[in-house]
Amino acid sequence: MTLSDMLSKEVEQEFANTRKILERVPADKFDWSPHQKSMSLKQLASHIAGLASFGGLMLTTDELDFAQAKRPEINTVEDLLKLHDEGTKKTTAALKAAKDSDYEKEWVMRHGEHLIMKMPVKDFIRKMGMNHIYHHRAQLGVYLRLLDVPIPGTYGPSADDK
Repeated sequence: MTLSDMLSKEVEQEFANTRKILERVPADKFDWSPHQKSMSLKQLASHIAGLASFGGLMLTTDELDFAQAKRPEINTVEDLLKLHDEGTKKTTAALKAAKDSDYEKEWVMRHGEHLIMKMPVKDFIRKMGMNHIYHHRAQLGVYLRLLDVPIPGTYGPSADDK
């Protein structure tokens, strides 16, 4: 089994779980935040939805410069889901097309001249393209719980699946 095969299977399962939780985000609470230092619900959900494209970006480019990056406008849950779904398609396609050697190239994350990170694509995909999503997906689950929104099951039923 190739690295692409293993990662593709995980992306398909985990990004489907991510989509299930994004579907539950209440647009009328987009501006809500659990704490003054926390992201708003809209910021967090938009960040998660946008991360779905990172794996594909890492396999098809040499770097990401946040100073040049354009952020899509998110006004509805449908916008969130579209961003997530498009990113998932790009990542899945890039994973399926990649050779194991493609994961060895160095990839750079920067903001203008400021270097944020540089590491092999295989490490970036795991850390920033996948684990980062799971981390924020858990945060989003807490936000939804605090808003009394039923949480979907991911690795089996949730307390709300009765």
